[in-house]
Amino acid sequence: MKRKLLLAAALLLTGSGLFVSCSDSTSSAASAPAGTTETATAQTEVHGNEVKPEDVQVTSPLNAEWVSAGKGIYDMKCQSCHKLTDEKLVGPGWKDVTKKRQPHWIMNMIMNTDMMLEKDPEAQKLLEQCLVRMPNQNVAKEDARKIVEFMRSNDGEK
Repeated sequence: MKRKLLLAAALLLTGSGLFVSCSDSTSSAASAPAGTTETATAQTEVHGNEVKPEDVQVTSPLNAEWVSAGKGIYDMKCQSCHKLTDEKLVGPGWKDVTKKRQPHWIMNMIMNTDMMLEKDPEAQKLLEQCLVRMPNQNVAKEDARKIVEFMRSNDGEK
């Protein structure tokens, strides 16, 4: 019952234009194998445009150009709600997010928030904790991948 009330409150808030995001540090995720190549292409958000694990693979070492581009996107679209530490601002801090979540999961939360809230139990738990949702920032798949690369850098990957 409490879960349904929280979800209803969150949905009411999203309808009024109040949008933020939230996550926690209780989930774990395996990272993609090192030395693999990137296969993501640029696409704008379309509900149901799910990013699958095979759609995004990480490289080692990091792609410095993507890290820089991802930081620029963070500065423009993300920093008003997310700190790079584990401190919560409006949304959760980003420290160690790539150690807790797989790249495709992060990209889906960035690009396909509605889809994730409909079908992903972890995303649903996060909504219950925060009572508000992340806004659609109209981030293309290519840019979401660059944000993930910046997050990896923020988490200490080289």
